[in-house]
Amino acid sequence: MAALLLLPLLLLLPLLLLKLHLWPQLRWLPADLAFAVRALCCKRALRARALAAAAADPEGPEGGCSLAWRLAELAQQRPAHTFLIHGSRRFSYSEAERESNRAARAFLRALGWDGGPDGGDSGEGSAGEGERAAPGPGDAAAGSGAEFAGGDGAARGGGAAAPLAPGATVALLLPAGPEFLWLWFGLAKAGLRTAFVPTALRRGPLLHCLRSCGARALVLAPEFLESLEPDLPALRAMGLHLWSAGPGTHPAGISDLLAEVSAEVDGPVPGYLSSPQSVTDTCLYIFTSGTTGLPKAARISHLKILQCQGFYQLCGVHQKDVIYLALPLYHMSGSLLGVVGCMGIGATVVLKSKFSAGQFWEDCQQHRVTVFQYIGELCRYLVNQPPSKAEHGHKVRLAVGSGLRPDTWERFVRRFGPLQVLETYGLTEGNVATINYTGQRGAVGRASWLYKHIFPFSLIRYDVTTGEPIRDPRGHCMATSPGEPGLLVAPVSQQSPFLGYAGRPELAQGKLLKDVFRPGDVFFNTGDLLVCDDQGFLRFHDRTGDTFRWKGENVATTEVAEVFEALDFLQEVNIYGVTVPGHEGRAGMAALVLRPPHSLDLMQLYTHVSENLPPYARPRFLRLQESLATTETFKQQKVRMANDGFNPSTLSDPLYVLDQAVGAYLPLTPARYSALLAGNLRI
Repeated sequence: MAALLLLPLLLLLPLLLLKLHLWPQLRWLPADLAFAVRALCCKRALRARALAAAAADPEGPEGGCSLAWRLAELAQQRPAHTFLIHGSRRFSYSEAERESNRAARAFLRALGWDGGPDGGDSGEGSAGEGERAAPGPGDAAAGSGAEFAGGDGAARGGGAAAPLAPGATVALLLPAGPEFLWLWFGLAKAGLRTAFVPTALRRGPLLHCLRSCGARALVLAPEFLESLEPDLPALRAMGLHLWSAGPGTHPAGISDLLAEVSAEVDGPVPGYLSSPQSVTDTCLYIFTSGTTGLPKAARISHLKILQCQGFYQLCGVHQKDVIYLALPLYHMSGSLLGVVGCMGIGATVVLKSKFSAGQFWEDCQQHRVTVFQYIGELCRYLVNQPPSKAEHGHKVRLAVGSGLRPDTWERFVRRFGPLQVLETYGLTEGNVATINYTGQRGAVGRASWLYKHIFPFSLIRYDVTTGEPIRDPRGHCMATSPGEPGLLVAPVSQQSPFLGYAGRPELAQGKLLKDVFRPGDVFFNTGDLLVCDDQGFLRFHDRTGDTFRWKGENVATTEVAEVFEALDFLQEVNIYGVTVPGHEGRAGMAALVLRPPHSLDLMQLYTHVSENLPPYARPRFLRLQESLATTETFKQQKVRMANDGFNPSTLSDPLYVLDQAVGAYLPLTPARYSALLAGNLRI
């Protein structure tokens, strides 16, 4: 009898012995299982949609590319449901389908399409004339089997431009609005590729983007014509079709595309026009932010469009939700995650042409918003706003996005809650993404074996000095230990490809790592350092290019920024490294924005920094600014700030230097600057 009583204890003994080691991760097993089930159901549903489209009648809209057949499906299933709200305008899914059909027919007319179901150019693996400047692997022209006469495209598109060819790339230089979406959807239905051009680009960067993606046409907003006037000769010299998306006084050779669109019928176009030969064919170009140089045109495949349809389903968003989207549509977060993700669940999206922190909560109240998609510093802008009545009693239950710092996370939830924050991680050109489905503050996801089985990735040891992964004597990379920063990499496969960038092959140099864990394997290099803690939570550590070395130690800009952000008189902080003559590595510098009505307390700042940061991580220079420089996607401009340096003779902002002998931050005068260069001021 005693042996029978002891048997359960003996069986439980191994678990008791492992409890201390496994409990931190086992306690999250129910959440891991729940998300794994959701992810598998999402994958199964998307696969079923793709198979149904492949088996559909090629003459019908359901036989087209993933974007075309999903919109046609929604127009049939939820015709009257509101898809888009933009200002006072509302569009149902049925109206979105008809508007994009008109746009598709306008582009097809420019191609000289005669509407015949057979014959014509079958593509034969060519991306068309529009892609000769941007070759890529595995790309074939959509619309195999369509008939194109190549007739009046030049006449309608602006004079001397050569006729558009099947599979050509058409660039959109438009603000976020309904017209952006109808033209994008119409291009997809016509079997043409779209390039999303950042709206702030002009002159050299604009021409670079158009050349790199091999654009053969450009659709621009009428309000941009004045600022683009100096660029028009170069655009014409490139042989581009030039369209304006709206009425107005247009320069010679530029016609009103929307007038042409409105003249077309709104009936569906055949699916075979856009059906790709392979799901990995390029259908879209999205340009990287260009924080470290000229933007690169990341190739987006039909497969990625399909995968993004599952984004909001993975996030737990439903058909009845109303999603607030104030992000640029030329950015992946706005177009693919926001719009395509909304289409994936058949919900409603409130689209704003520009984010307004002062108008945000009033918009949420007016449209009964339940989900808010953020990026970068949007949440920080909101918590820095003065209190308002509209921020109370709202319906927002979920904020989804990336780049939310822990300090802002806490303030955001405390002030505007109860609501859930779902932080994600991903790259436009990447093949890996993480989702913090548990809501653990400060984390970007989990590294559970369940998640990594569905979405595989690894963290490997990385040498900041050499800029390369650390390899063992056999030449293989080594996985990190809990708490150790590591380079995030993901295996490249048919299900998770890396398509690279349009243009020269060397643009993708360094993005692929070979022989990572075994001979012959290939992994995508994200260029980001993450940390996995003992509970399996992933936290963003730094960009490999942002982390710098000083006094022989690695300094992570994010960790230093978190320390500074704990000071109540600071509203925004940007940490970066600057080169100091006569010193190895880079010294830390902090650009600061004060929180009104506070003033800069240098004594408190020095005390706080000294108590919370090791000596090598303490910024040697401070730069006080009215506002921080960011990209249009709200990313901080670290490279530009580093290039500005710290010379008080060339910078008008107040500058301060850490004087080690005095133990304080002092104004960086020309005299102190000269003493520093002469080696008489120790930093």
